[in-house]
Amino acid sequence: MFDTKFAIILRDDLASWQALNVTAFLTSGVVASAPEIIGEPYRDRAGHFYNALSVQPAIVLAADAETMATIHRRSLERGVRTSLYIEAMFATGHDAANRAAFADHAPEDARVVGIALRADKKLVDKITKGARMHP
Repeated sequence: MFDTKFAIILRDDLASWQALNVTAFLTSGVVASAPEIIGEPYRDRAGHFYNALSVQPAIVLAADAETMATIHRRSLERGVRTSLYIEAMFATGHDAANRAAFADHAPEDARVVGIALRADKKLVDKITKGARMHP
């Protein structure tokens, strides 16, 4: 149905609240870069309107820290723009602080806890190789 794949990969040692928080942030980044994946608003039988949702399902995967670094490297090598969440961002409290913490790191020392991407299916499969379905 889709030529692309929307994948979110989380580091496998995150606390539940961290995994959920990171998933929400990463999803918003992918949706912001691809607004065409947003459908129409929902409406219930009583006539109440609700926010539109993504028309494309996302797959959520898990990986250890080493595999996360590899996935990050592969995405950069292949020129695929991603949403990225690094460990240092857990210690911040707002967007400006997140950006500052992010800017202090290079790919080799970023300690990636989450990465999301949407690209050609085969390309996403190659980049995410080694990750497994999130439990």
